[in-house]
Amino acid sequence: MTLPMQRLGSTDMHLTRVGFGAWAAGGGGWQFGWGSQEDTDSVAAIRTAVEAGVNWVDTAPVYGRGRSEEVVGRALRDIPETDRPYVFTKCGLVFRADDPAPHNVLDAASIRRELDASLRRLGVDRIDLYQVHWPPEDGTPLDQYWATMQDLKRTGKVRAVGLSNHGVGALANAEAVGHVDSLQPPLSLIHRDATDELLPWCLQHQTGVIVYSPMQSGLLTGRMSVERIAALPADDWRASHPDFIGDAGRRNLLLAEALRPIADRHGVPVPAVAVAWTLAWPGITGAIVGARRPAQVDGWLPAAELRLTDADLDELAAAVLRTGAGSGAAHPTRYIPPLAS
Repeated sequence: MTLPMQRLGSTDMHLTRVGFGAWAAGGGGWQFGWGSQEDTDSVAAIRTAVEAGVNWVDTAPVYGRGRSEEVVGRALRDIPETDRPYVFTKCGLVFRADDPAPHNVLDAASIRRELDASLRRLGVDRIDLYQVHWPPEDGTPLDQYWATMQDLKRTGKVRAVGLSNHGVGALANAEAVGHVDSLQPPLSLIHRDATDELLPWCLQHQTGVIVYSPMQSGLLTGRMSVERIAALPADDWRASHPDFIGDAGRRNLLLAEALRPIADRHGVPVPAVAVAWTLAWPGITGAIVGARRPAQVDGWLPAAELRLTDADLDELAAAVLRTGAGSGAAHPTRYIPPLAS
């Protein structure tokens, strides 16, 4: 199947509007795990997405202490090289033997060790997009770790380099060292902070944007409920997250229900509407969407081709304000084109 594609910033990569996110493939047993997960299910889900035309997979070594990358590598192993998707991963979050929580470390030696380990786990010779996962806590200045990333790109070990979870100031400082090929920020109807400054900056500087958590980790799938949240296992990070519990959780679930009439009008599942909303913003190259089983891919795959109408976007904006979900009116609820001068 051929899905619509968009160029990632100024790189030579053209991506499908949706990509497979392998966070949940890391399973449980670590601070931000999703609970028990069968590797065979993850492999089947990745292959289902690729067979449907999805041409990129996003993972990170921190997901399950390397398990997610190993699962992605296993999924790619039997796919002919000419049909393999682009592989994106990250660096900067490392574990210590005596601590279940990852630490933000970005000195040059650590980045290079991480890259070599990722290449080995993924079973590839080059990473298509290598991203700094979070700003460091080890005191490494941005100009130093971004210079290391640029050097990896020059040596050919990585094809493009990007930043994840960095603000506009960091983007500007990094751009002075070397071009930021991509940014990976969170974006959903619930959390819309990226629309304020990040998206306009990236559009102006030809920096591609791939957003994560467009379905807000399951909240906007139409399948989550108060009862299901209460039944989440203790090693699923969502069980105690503020987005899922209390009054905020109830408001977010009300917003998810508001997506259903729009989904019905377009003849698509509810998750596709949540993802398509993020793709309606100018400058967005694609959205990272996960699946724990092959059947879940069917829920969001239509977003690759779905174009929400102005009426749809107005209806969603009104639902955000009516429910008070997420940050309410604190950030833009839809893109409004500037008036012609």
